[in-house]
Amino acid sequence: MTTPAGSGTGFGSVSWWGLSPALDLQAESPPVDPDSQADIEHGTPQLDVLLLGSVDGRHLLRTLARAALWPRRKFQFYVLENNLEAVARHMLVFSLVLEDPAKMGLQERSETFLEVWGNTLLRPPVAAFVRAQADRLAHLVPEPDRLAEQLPWLRLGTLKFRERDALEAVFRFWAGGEKGPESFPIRCLWDMRLRHYLGSRYDARRGVSDWDLHMKLHDRGARVIHIREFRRWRDTGVAFELRDSSAYHVPNRTLASGRLMSHHGERVAVRGYWGDIATGPFVAFGIEADDESLLRTSNGQPIKTAGEITQHNVTELFRAMAAWGCGKAAQQDPVEVLGQADGTQEPAAPSRESFTVHFLPLGSAQTLHHKSCYKGRFHLLYMACGMVHLLSPELGACVAPGGRLIVELARYLVDLQHEQLQGFTTRVAELAQAAGFAPQPGARPSETFARFYRSQDSATNCINPAVESKPSAPEVLAPKPEVLDQPPEVLDSSPEAMNLPSEDLMQSLQG
Repeated sequence: MTTPAGSGTGFGSVSWWGLSPALDLQAESPPVDPDSQADIEHGTPQLDVLLLGSVDGRHLLRTLARAALWPRRKFQFYVLENNLEAVARHMLVFSLVLEDPAKMGLQERSETFLEVWGNTLLRPPVAAFVRAQADRLAHLVPEPDRLAEQLPWLRLGTLKFRERDALEAVFRFWAGGEKGPESFPIRCLWDMRLRHYLGSRYDARRGVSDWDLHMKLHDRGARVIHIREFRRWRDTGVAFELRDSSAYHVPNRTLASGRLMSHHGERVAVRGYWGDIATGPFVAFGIEADDESLLRTSNGQPIKTAGEITQHNVTELFRAMAAWGCGKAAQQDPVEVLGQADGTQEPAAPSRESFTVHFLPLGSAQTLHHKSCYKGRFHLLYMACGMVHLLSPELGACVAPGGRLIVELARYLVDLQHEQLQGFTTRVAELAQAAGFAPQPGARPSETFARFYRSQDSATNCINPAVESKPSAPEVLAPKPEVLDQPPEVLDSSPEAMNLPSEDLMQSLQG
């Protein structure tokens, strides 16, 4: 509900970046069992992970980048999002990460990633890269054979035909099918979201952003976010200003999404910006670092900003990911390549396609257990805070006995008060227990993630299809937006169209 003080819900109904630091999923998974699920030919254990709402691929990238630190393993990532634009961004990010180093250097790739991932406005060269990659992907999506040849890590086979058609349409929009900034006027859309969010506080928005930063994000552990970068992002949506500010003027179409809205009593298709305008993309890569020197303080103040830490972490991640990319390294397991580079491992036989990303149909979380190939398959289930309402016994049945569950908590949602955060954590524990999980023994205490495991007893209690429990009502976080079969061709910025579903967030948490 919108009040004179604003809607109070800056989370939005579409997630473009994670609200928690990137995880190494191998560190969160059960230990490798050499007698279980080993590849017959090579004897390589397989790790099956199901991710709901991971949105930006950060967990996948960090897992692959740190693969050399673990025993050899094949990765099967199953990704389920609530909108096709998030799927398209996954594909774009991996295409960028695996780009041939001869075509694009390390620094250029990392800077391009930061701008596409976290900025509403792009530099012209970055926008040109997005258009070129989007055009390429738009031609590959409808041709499975070419897709498998050029992107062997990608699987779209489980998507419905209409979803693949819509995915192709998303890429064509990114590629410039509709010319000019008027097709996605992000400056105007961002300002309208701010006005809707802040209400009468809009003229004092600088004070509001300072309060949210110091009294919420800093108090909750994100002290490295600098006031200047946070203010800039809150005002303009530009989180990472790697060049002069005048260089950023091309709308980032990858942040556009479509929804059905009510306008003068009719349902119309609307393209707009429905993402986060409160927290920002600083948490995913910018508040933790393997290099502890980046987190040092001087006179009580961090010496590095979240933007600088993000750039360092992403650059190092891309450096490690080079072994998964093109050329000779692509013909052998990156664990071997990285191991030979530092002398920690003996050479081993080459291994092709050591990781695969499968994109699942939208809204399929409650039906996966109907397919025998998913029942009891996954060693690890990850759920973002906006997808917790999908946690159910049916979904839990897809996790193997002894498998792990990681739930992202709402720690960095600035609109939530301390009591609401505690209530959210309690609700997560209740849903996890009902789904057949128990708190993971020995797990380190965390305000960012809740960790559980699937016990043997719960795994033996099979679900009777005739009396399946209904999905839990989405009373935890933002309700699911309606999904369009095709991207909209209409842009409507009227007040009626700005009534975001996420306005019910506060009421649902309080209820």
